[in-house]
Amino acid sequence: MKPLWTLKEIAAATGTAVSGDGEVTGVSIDTRTLEKGDLFVALRDVRDGHDFVGDAIERGATAALVSRDVAAAADKLVRVADTQAALEALGRTRRGQVSGRIAAVTGSVGKTSTKEALRHLLGLQGRTHASAASYNNLWGVPLSLARMPRDTQYGIFEIGMNHAGEITPLTAQVRPHVAIVTMVAAVHLEHFPSVAAIADAKGEIFSGLEPGGIAVLNGDLEWSDRLKMHATKAKPARIFTYGRAAGCDVRLTALELGEETSDVTIDFFGNPLSYRIGVPGEHWAINSLGVLAVIEALGADPERAAADMATLSAFAGRGARERISVRDGAFELIDESYNANPLSMSAAIATLGRTTLGKGGRRIAVLGDMLELGRTAGELHAGLAKPLAEHRINAVFASGPLMHHLWTAIAEGQRGGYAATSAEIALAVADEVRAGDVVMVKGSYGSKMRVVVEALRRLAAQEQ
Repeated sequence: MKPLWTLKEIAAATGTAVSGDGEVTGVSIDTRTLEKGDLFVALRDVRDGHDFVGDAIERGATAALVSRDVAAAADKLVRVADTQAALEALGRTRRGQVSGRIAAVTGSVGKTSTKEALRHLLGLQGRTHASAASYNNLWGVPLSLARMPRDTQYGIFEIGMNHAGEITPLTAQVRPHVAIVTMVAAVHLEHFPSVAAIADAKGEIFSGLEPGGIAVLNGDLEWSDRLKMHATKAKPARIFTYGRAAGCDVRLTALELGEETSDVTIDFFGNPLSYRIGVPGEHWAINSLGVLAVIEALGADPERAAADMATLSAFAGRGARERISVRDGAFELIDESYNANPLSMSAAIATLGRTTLGKGGRRIAVLGDMLELGRTAGELHAGLAKPLAEHRINAVFASGPLMHHLWTAIAEGQRGGYAATSAEIALAVADEVRAGDVVMVKGSYGSKMRVVVEALRRLAAQEQ
């Protein structure tokens, strides 16, 4: 494997010295996922990474980046004053070494799915590197940059936030040629006075645009003009818009939603373009417009990417589907457990409403709390009763104190069960589910709805 870094290069990037040299094939901050040949960066976060340096070396790390004394061989240590600052220095150094085209993605909803779609589609056209999982914060962005190979042709970086001012230093590290805001919605209201303030925070992503860069934004948003204002400050070469609205550069003209796919026709900068997306949902159709706009802005082939949309599949925790065998047949599980907000909840409920049931089956929604919604949290949870009724969801299982607002708002005939925790509701759902059902599980990451998904998967093992 071609080395990602040498120890001397790491020392030069971080402004320190090393006693020897060696090759690094990856960068890690977690010994649980560390691979042989990695550089282990001992960050001081929820836990102090210095406590795990010995384990990292035993697992095969080439070296560890540290800021205090640890029990390890000197030639295995790269000593710096601050490991977070050193990781950022690595990221900036690697960004300066890469001549490929770079995109940055943010948004209240859809940023990870957009990033993953770009990873997949651009990966079919050239050497592509993208942020792992949702590594979009103060350590995730520099870590993703430090992991980028020198010969990358397309780099895709997700940037997140839950406070104003967090995106600005991250986009300055990424220095994107293209920056996109997918959506502005009532998310993180616990930390913002208004949705307008969220729009301003998302608009920070344009401040890092390289000279001659391109800003991409959703033209259907109430906050589109506000985002354009932020983009204009960065003096981009162009601003691309996408959506249903008249005047969008990439405009949706027809949409046929299926249970597992969507057929889309768009006006693409004045030319008609039709394609099929391998995942269902109107939200995916709108996201696909933004994806194609970014691909055009990066200088890749948007027509090829449109044709390749059919090869997309839903991602784990974000709509992935699986059939689980139980007595007398099987039920279908839709795993939306990674995260949730009012907009993505409504989209997931709509998708559940279009599913085909087996004989005697029911559409079941298992919902956990949506977090960081501030004073309006109760109202926003109760508001989900409307889409649940409109899309004929047969049974709702809810967990968490905020979801109790929904529990009291839905019709009695829809009430499947309520519990304080995801572990408790998982038991109730596992007892209730039967062949022919379609079960969708969704909630914010902190609601731990993955517990429900795992409990439902265990039902298949019990049948074997």
